[in-house]
Amino acid sequence: MSALRPAPLHHVFGPVPSRRLGRSLGVDLVPFKTCPYDCIYCQLGPTTCQTVARREYVPLDAVVREVRQRLAQAPALDYVTLSGSGEPTLHSRIGEVIAAIKRMTAAPVAVLTNGALLGDPEVQQSLREADVILPSLDAGDPWLFDYVNRPHSSITFEEMAEGLVRFREQSRAPMWLEVLLLDGASSVEPEARKIAQWVRRIAPERVHLNTVTRPPAVDFALPVPEETLRRLAALFGPTTEIVADFCAPPLPPESSEDREAVFALLRRRPCTAEDVAGGLRLRVTEAAKLLDSLVASGSVCERRQGRRCYYACASGVGNP
Repeated sequence: MSALRPAPLHHVFGPVPSRRLGRSLGVDLVPFKTCPYDCIYCQLGPTTCQTVARREYVPLDAVVREVRQRLAQAPALDYVTLSGSGEPTLHSRIGEVIAAIKRMTAAPVAVLTNGALLGDPEVQQSLREADVILPSLDAGDPWLFDYVNRPHSSITFEEMAEGLVRFREQSRAPMWLEVLLLDGASSVEPEARKIAQWVRRIAPERVHLNTVTRPPAVDFALPVPEETLRRLAALFGPTTEIVADFCAPPLPPESSEDREAVFALLRRRPCTAEDVAGGLRLRVTEAAKLLDSLVASGSVCERRQGRRCYYACASGVGNP
């Protein structure tokens, strides 16, 4: 009699390859595209549930159970990352999730957030045990904030930016601030300088400069050329690193044929065959074979961004 297959995972995905976090196991704490923002560059498409309401969107016990199950199967990790397909700080019990993960693994816990709620004292308290916080800052004034991030009506630029400053002042965890620039908008030098002024006030340990590399929510969210990013990096200080995935190499491969794991990655973000290979320790040829079969089944579709081919879940598809 064949062994029982493990239960499918709904809240945990990966490990995925990351320029910033290496080999990272993802934990998804809110339903797809539940977020205070509706960013024009989002690789997951338009926000379908725009909210600032904090609650237990997915059951704490189910999340902890899935993390434990995946940790027993996954190879060595660089991080466990609370991220996924929405804004993780919307989950009202995120602090308990972090504490539970830290009891299960020595891998550090990272929180990937858009930063919209970091000024909330309850959010600040709930993130106190995280090992690193990775928020975003995409604008330096209210007009560009509204244009790029399209925030919930209750969020103002000043409150958001001052919230980042306050969080940095009280948090024990290092902050790695991502600044994503868009061609013809935030990449214009006067606009980039405004963002840099706020970066100096926030004073993060690291600044990660990024741009669009995967298909965005809207066609007019354009990538900044690599040479322009390198020129603008000087504005943001000596701790600035360009993390845009222009040519990120895959991590060392390892044989695997887990279609469900491949599909779980694609439900959270579009990936190239190299992304899938790096995250799941597949050979690139094996990843390509699995992706081709998912495309043939109608579960996955292909999209081109520049010279690269990305794979994403087909509209309306839940599982392969």
